[in-house]
Amino acid sequence: MTRLLLLAGTGEARQLAGRLAGRPGLSVTASLAGTTREPADLPVPMRVGGFGGRAGFEAFLDAEGIEVVIDATHPFAHRISARTAEVCRDRGLAYLQLLRPEWRPGPGDRWTFITREDEAAVHVPPGATVFLATGRQSLPDFANLAGRDLICRQIDPPDAPFPFGNGRYLVGRPPFSVEDEKRLFTELGVDVLIVKNAGGAASRTKLDAARALGIPVVMIRRPPQPEAARVATVDEALAWLENREKA
Repeated sequence: MTRLLLLAGTGEARQLAGRLAGRPGLSVTASLAGTTREPADLPVPMRVGGFGGRAGFEAFLDAEGIEVVIDATHPFAHRISARTAEVCRDRGLAYLQLLRPEWRPGPGDRWTFITREDEAAVHVPPGATVFLATGRQSLPDFANLAGRDLICRQIDPPDAPFPFGNGRYLVGRPPFSVEDEKRLFTELGVDVLIVKNAGGAASRTKLDAARALGIPVVMIRRPPQPEAARVATVDEALAWLENREKA
């Protein structure tokens, strides 16, 4: 019986868990970081919460006898991915990163690429209404957006006030259609959309809505990813696992 750890938190991880559930000769545990208060159940055994750093992660691998790790975390969970790849390499464990492709601009898109959140202020005029589709954890990095009206959408109701006086939270749980996003952006009077380049079709609707409405987008580039085996789709991850099982 091969014991596999699936680092989850994305739609691809959910799909992969569904296709691995009940697979003969494979015992799968999915791990969620716990950033969402009530994550939807996965069809495999789950654990929720951090490991407590590298030492805690290694202790978990030992206790569970993990032999294979598939990292299907968010593209911006780069610290988790880097640590996981390093630990697996040092311990001789099989590691695969499932990383969906980046978004790329098309005709009609008005995108400006930046590397760090604090660079956004250069591209956002004073008085603009800004829709931050970047998650609440990134908010401190936008402290220099004073003089703009900030709206940050998150899945869970806020448990603390907005960190700046010029902003507010908007609670919403995906998926959102293009029409949903167009309606919302119009009602809010959004002037600029700030987004992390997470990739994926499901969350691209906000970009399609911005294109349709002529709203400029400030796109935050992905951080560097680990030097490791990597695939872009669930089918490719399954093929990698099957090839490993045959070896």
